[in-house]
Amino acid sequence: MAKQKQMQMTENAQALTAAWMAVSPTATKAWMDMISENGRFLTERFQQDLEIQKAMLSCRTPAELMQVQSEFFAKAITQYTDHAARLKAMMSRMVEYAVADAQTGHARGYDDVPV
Repeated sequence: MAKQKQMQMTENAQALTAAWMAVSPTATKAWMDMISENGRFLTERFQQDLEIQKAMLSCRTPAELMQVQSEFFAKAITQYTDHAARLKAMMSRMVEYAVADAQTGHARGYDDVPV
């Protein structure tokens, strides 16, 4: 039952992606780039979370544990802030691409309208 539901979700995602591609390939590519960036970032952060657990388990004193934790949190805050800035830049580019796609490239002079 769960496998069938997973397959249905995959088919729905593929259909949604195809529909998006038909409307705006540029916006779809930008969206997929954002998804890819999120996946990369989360994978990297998860790896660092595992490494910090090892480091914390090897601490011998509370002071050492506090040092490891404070370094971890400082690094995490910096990385999440940088990631948010990257996503903001990607979203800004996505809006620029969408606006560029929406423009027709035709300008109309209003002096050509008969009165």
